[in-house]
Amino acid sequence: MNKILIKNATIVNEDKIFESDLLIVNDIISQIDKNISKSNDYKVIDASGKILIPGLIDDQVHFREPGLTHKATINSESKAAVAGGITSFIEMPNTIPQTTTINELNKKFEIAHKSSYANYSFMFGATNSNLDEIKKINKNEVAALKIFLGSSTGDMLVDNQQILRDIFLSTDLIIVVHSEDEQIINENLKKYKIKYNSNIPFDCHSKIRSEEACLKSTKKIIKLAKETNARLHVFHLSTKLESLLFQNDIPLKEKKITSEVCVHHLWFSDKDYKDKQSFIKWNPAIKTEEDRDGLWDSLLDDRIDVIATDHAPHTLEEKSKPYLDCPSGGPLVQHALVSMIQHHLNNKISLEKIVTKMCHNPAILFQISKRGYVREGYYADLVLIDINKSWTVNKDNILYKCNWSPFEGVQFDSKITHTIVNGKIVYENGLFNSTLCGKKLTFNR
Repeated sequence: MNKILIKNATIVNEDKIFESDLLIVNDIISQIDKNISKSNDYKVIDASGKILIPGLIDDQVHFREPGLTHKATINSESKAAVAGGITSFIEMPNTIPQTTTINELNKKFEIAHKSSYANYSFMFGATNSNLDEIKKINKNEVAALKIFLGSSTGDMLVDNQQILRDIFLSTDLIIVVHSEDEQIINENLKKYKIKYNSNIPFDCHSKIRSEEACLKSTKKIIKLAKETNARLHVFHLSTKLESLLFQNDIPLKEKKITSEVCVHHLWFSDKDYKDKQSFIKWNPAIKTEEDRDGLWDSLLDDRIDVIATDHAPHTLEEKSKPYLDCPSGGPLVQHALVSMIQHHLNNKISLEKIVTKMCHNPAILFQISKRGYVREGYYADLVLIDINKSWTVNKDNILYKCNWSPFEGVQFDSKITHTIVNGKIVYENGLFNSTLCGKKLTFNR
């Protein structure tokens, strides 16, 4: 029997900060109490001076397997994720082959079962031609249905409005969207090609994938969700005006339309293109300081419900190409939590709010069973953080297979010391347990 006693922790959970001990028995949190007695059969962790939070649930990652494993694998990126305090992830369908059939979905579950450090689930991808497959989905097995309204790989751009409406009417799954207007983007791109030929500067990215493209698409998809009474979640907001489209006057459990923001849209602005160039090229694009400030306002007043990463690694060779050939996306799971804690240390956000947006709310939104909280009877997915330990991101401590980070050279003033997944210490002071402890996420629907 596996028993771990965490002593003297400062627990951040459900809008409270309190001192307590915590006992894990096998894969479950067995007891939370101020003074749990030690026993010879307990492994004891002294958490004095450390913060204990639930393991993060990242609802938007691209781990690239199958088909793009030169960039990343479920094994490599889940390892980086647990080092970053992420104990559960939901992976996207634009792999090769795409996750647009039940058969391909099951293959990905099998890969994760054999190779993941963290708990896992997958989104099923919609196309203009797979409605019959969508209707076969087991809603208690799949996290959500993903629709790309802006550019994606293969045939995953859903641009037929009647088919889009049919999908919204045909499923009671959460429908998750990448929301950008493809026609506006293409028109903008033509203008910049005329101006710069093939040498488009990277700081034009936010003008090509513009505020207008995001706002028009998001307004349109919210309107459709209201007309069809669908459950809609809008990924990676990048503009202030978009964020104001969402409600903050009802509890998350009662919302039919929800939203999220990613850590890079909270950290960078278009002024950073000069130094970072391709390394902050994401879709949707990083935009102005005003947009960043607006996203922060909407996050703090609960118009935005979730903080995620959109972890999307590419090789250095790929990111070194000119604008038109350079893929969008970057690796983030290892540094998401410490970047948010840095904002806390700079008095931007409370620890309680970070935990709400990165742990509790993804669990509520996707109705994930027994995760996302520090509660007796819940799975022991936990993270210990030293918020008085500084370190700098560099090539030697980056764990992504692609071996780069947009945060290279940044000093963070907190460090994750332990990550526990299903009651097992998977990561401890830079060292990993070779036993893979990730489990398939389950849903209460």
